[in-house]
Amino acid sequence: MFDPVGSLHEPSASGLLYTRRHPHGVAGLITPWNFPLAIPLWKGAPALAFGNAVLAKPAPEATGCALRLAELLDGVLPAGLFSVLPGDVEAGQAVVDEADVVSFTGSIPAGRTVAAAATGRGVPVQAEMGGQNPAIVLGDANLTAAATQVAAAAMGYAGQKCTATKRVIVVGDPAPFRDALLAAVEALSVGDPAKPDVQVGPVISEQARDAVLAAAQAATDAGGRVLTGGSAGSGDGWFTEPTVVEGLPDDHSLACEEVFGPICLLQTATDLDQAIAKANAVPHGLAAAMYTRDLSTALAAGDRLRAGLVKVNAPTSGVDFYLPFGGEKASSLGQREQGKAAQEFYTTTQTVTVAPGQ
Repeated sequence: MFDPVGSLHEPSASGLLYTRRHPHGVAGLITPWNFPLAIPLWKGAPALAFGNAVLAKPAPEATGCALRLAELLDGVLPAGLFSVLPGDVEAGQAVVDEADVVSFTGSIPAGRTVAAAATGRGVPVQAEMGGQNPAIVLGDANLTAAATQVAAAAMGYAGQKCTATKRVIVVGDPAPFRDALLAAVEALSVGDPAKPDVQVGPVISEQARDAVLAAAQAATDAGGRVLTGGSAGSGDGWFTEPTVVEGLPDDHSLACEEVFGPICLLQTATDLDQAIAKANAVPHGLAAAMYTRDLSTALAAGDRLRAGLVKVNAPTSGVDFYLPFGGEKASSLGQREQGKAAQEFYTTTQTVTVAPGQ
């Protein structure tokens, strides 16, 4: 006999309980300029797949790419299912005001504003923001391989990735790795990114170039040493030389604040404990890398790193779209992106109980 009171405490063998997921409705996507197709797609594809419509607000610098994407989807998707709202702050606010779920990638101040506005409406929100990503290099690592990866992760895409390596923390004597890193950085080809042999292109704007140059000058003014780079690059465009700095205190702005360009800080640590403490001593916590041949050391240390992504013998940059993506501390707010996490974010769960009729 079905007991309606008892069913409140435990499922009945004669009843049916199950869950199903429903789309939220309209997914508002606020996306940056640095990956003008990849980020709208890795947000938009799962949002659409799980039954939502998409309203995309690209960064003003990436408007053309977003409109072209909408063009390509026109006729493939039902009309109005993928829409683009060009504009700046006002357009972003309109998206937050109208959407049923909001996904943001961009700066920390803008992300916090978006998260506060969406939360105020009771709307699910995720905000992926900056990174001040460390790479820890232990003495037993393959220094040449590690230096090659770190150079590419710090300087590739002109350092304009939220997962770019911004700090390199060498455990023990830094000299061997320093030499390997400088050789790897100076071997990078700088120029027109449309050319297949170029690894470092220009930064996005004159203001961005000036910020990198100002960071290098501030490092020198504070007693640091620019080991390579530090000047504007040659050529027609906003180029800056790939830059490596060392000799700064751990609380210097270059150690603690993200500079969105091809510049990184070389730091040292007496042991792994100190290296982990330095890695964690910033507001961000997006990605961290560790280079060592000792897997047990790497896995144990990885548990202590305050980062959403931990890479062992792999660069901080790059993501795996089938796994959850996101950071800790100031780097992220809300749920993770991609993989199964995308299903959790772009849908809501309904629990259904079916009891036998009386």
